[in-house]
Amino acid sequence: MDRLRARVRAVEDFPKTGIVFRDLTPLFADAEALEFAIDRLAEPFRKSAVDRVAAVEARGFIVGALVARKLEVGFVPLRKPGKLPRPVESVCYDLEYGSAVLEAHTDAIAVGERILVVDDVLATGGTAAAAATLVRRLGGEVVAFAMLLELSALGGRDRLFGEHVHSVMTF
Repeated sequence: MDRLRARVRAVEDFPKTGIVFRDLTPLFADAEALEFAIDRLAEPFRKSAVDRVAAVEARGFIVGALVARKLEVGFVPLRKPGKLPRPVESVCYDLEYGSAVLEAHTDAIAVGERILVVDDVLATGGTAAAAATLVRRLGGEVVAFAMLLELSALGGRDRLFGEHVHSVMTF
């Protein structure tokens, strides 16, 4: 676990003054560390009835697609506006430094499918909560949230409806 933590770089004042951005690109660049991290992220869900993994653009796609592969299930991309070619469902939400919108194709999740929501970082919980809202609007059931890194001081876990949250690392 020390190797993983050593691969997370703190970038001060990004994307704006006062924010400490946790850069995961050094971890992504280290094949062994990335494999270890994805194994730790997927492990609690290997015996769960997960039908698909839904992950948030953009860094969440890296983590989510790898977890979906480990679990041998499908992948649902939750995209920024205007990126999907067919009819979409949308949800607007607030970030710690602005606002955003997530979209998914209206047929991306079947009613009753069990969805694992995956992202790279859990900060204030706004993105994860929006992802869960979008999954539910499409008829899916959120099984749990799986995050590579959690910034516990920001309280994001508290915004996630009391559901199970698994984090590989906590800062």
